[in-house]
Amino acid sequence: MLDWLLSTSLVWPLFVLSIATFVGSLILIPWILVRLPSHYFDERHPRTWLKDHHRIVRQAGFILKNFLGAAFIIAGIAMLVLPGQGLLTMLIGISFVDFPGKRTLERKIVSVPQVLSAINAVRARFGTAPLIVYPHCDLVEVPNVPDSEPPGSKGSGS
Repeated sequence: MLDWLLSTSLVWPLFVLSIATFVGSLILIPWILVRLPSHYFDERHPRTWLKDHHRIVRQAGFILKNFLGAAFIIAGIAMLVLPGQGLLTMLIGISFVDFPGKRTLERKIVSVPQVLSAINAVRARFGTAPLIVYPHCDLVEVPNVPDSEPPGSKGSGS
């Protein structure tokens, strides 16, 4: 069995795949993270996707988005043992895939201080505002967002 794993017919394709995913993640991950709106993980801002497009376009986009998300999740899992940014790749994959509880899971992952600081460092390098995580799972400090109040507050009544 070990001879089969070490055979040159399998090692070279895996080597090329590893290099391709590593280089791809170095380019694609920052490109996606910089283009996220700063309120993407803020529950007070609803997410709309292709809302002004025809139903067929939305459904085709939905299928493509979920397929792409699954590919990112699989690549992220592989990058946990191969070179690459595994957690960030999985986070992007999760943001593409639609399932119940997705926003809560995304906020929990992004609220980990090391993950949020890595994302915001990439965004700062490209001159993009830091991400706002709300509600923040008690792990990070949430900056004040102008012109919006948290759910449940009815203004400042003295």
